[in-house]
Amino acid sequence: QVQLVESGGGLVQAGDSLRLSCAASGRTLTRYTMAWFRQAPGQEREFVAARTWGGSSTYYADSVKGRFTIPRANAKNTVDLQMNSLKPEDTDVYYCAADTRGGWSTGDYDYWGQGTQVTVSS
Repeated sequence: QVQLVESGGGLVQAGDSLRLSCAASGRTLTRYTMAWFRQAPGQEREFVAARTWGGSSTYYADSVKGRFTIPRANAKNTVDLQMNSLKPEDTDVYYCAADTRGGWSTGDYDYWGQGTQVTVSS
């Protein structure tokens, strides 16, 4: 089992930056892909970004490319999502996910956090 706990959400203004954190525990995660998804009410959960835990590969949705980054996991087993130049359309609940498969679909991930709300005002 892998436990994931997100933190760092909040209310910001358009153009601001925000950093989300995902604390992972339960297993050795060197073979896992860590991903961030987001979901608005009534809509499907969509892929935002992913990074292979032990490697340097990163993947980003076109909507966030150039604005969001996933730094390498730190010694505290935390994977962050750095969000810059935030827009009102980035307002969503953001979820951290983990799995050995990786991918762009929610079905590719077995482990999920509880989500953290990000609200961007115009």
